[in-house]
Amino acid sequence: MRVDATVVGDYTRIRVEPLTGAIGAEVTGIDLREVDDEIQAELMDAWMAHKVLFFRDQELTRAQHVAYGQRFGELEIHPFIGDETGFPEIIVLESTAEKFNAAQAWHSDVTFRECPPLGSVLLGRVVPSWGGDTCWANMELALERLPDAVRERIEDRVAIHSYMKAFGRNMSPEQRAKAEEEFPAQKHPMVRTHPVTGRRCLFVNVAFTVGIDGMEQGEADELLRSLYATVNAPEIQCRFRWRPHSVAQWDNRCTQHYAVPDHGGQHRRVERVTIIGDRPA
Repeated sequence: MRVDATVVGDYTRIRVEPLTGAIGAEVTGIDLREVDDEIQAELMDAWMAHKVLFFRDQELTRAQHVAYGQRFGELEIHPFIGDETGFPEIIVLESTAEKFNAAQAWHSDVTFRECPPLGSVLLGRVVPSWGGDTCWANMELALERLPDAVRERIEDRVAIHSYMKAFGRNMSPEQRAKAEEEFPAQKHPMVRTHPVTGRRCLFVNVAFTVGIDGMEQGEADELLRSLYATVNAPEIQCRFRWRPHSVAQWDNRCTQHYAVPDHGGQHRRVERVTIIGDRPA
């Protein structure tokens, strides 16, 4: 399987250095508190080329974090994670020695919505002295790696996405009934086309995909397990080492991510804003 090195664009206001040949780039020469339209246009070009952008030493207030995210679209209010900061657009993912909270499974965010997120901007507030990295995977390359017969099998199929696996297990029956009414299961194409780049990617994930429309559950589960496994190839991944005030900005439409739970009970707090997307096609 061929993995193309990501093409480095021509930028005048920012510097962009690819992290791997598959996904991710570090952007320097920028203060996210002072982004103008020209810088934003270059950032968008880099984002579409590399899928995940990383920034260091960005001392954003929460208001500035929200404002930066809003440059790329309207921000989502998460339906199941409460407001801890006074900014309802920000969700907090925090782990301590007493309580672990990180998404230690490969996934795309909130795909149980009719319109899953366009992307997210994650800021490291408190990071451990070691461990606690986050990994991202290029789901366009995951699709390319599939055998022709499997790609043909899923080409025109739609998968069923639900909040239940990730958020429903600890709900009361009354809470679950209310959530199901507000967030009914959604059907999304298993192979989606990116609305900006036109590139196609695999669009199922273990956190929210629960079945395949028109397929018996046992057969669907077997096929989905094989598709979930495509994300595990290191050659389609990058891994980011957090430092205080680091920022990761990813395209949720064509990537999956994984928070590595190897920081041994050290305090880790990251805060995220999420940009509303459109219906997958």
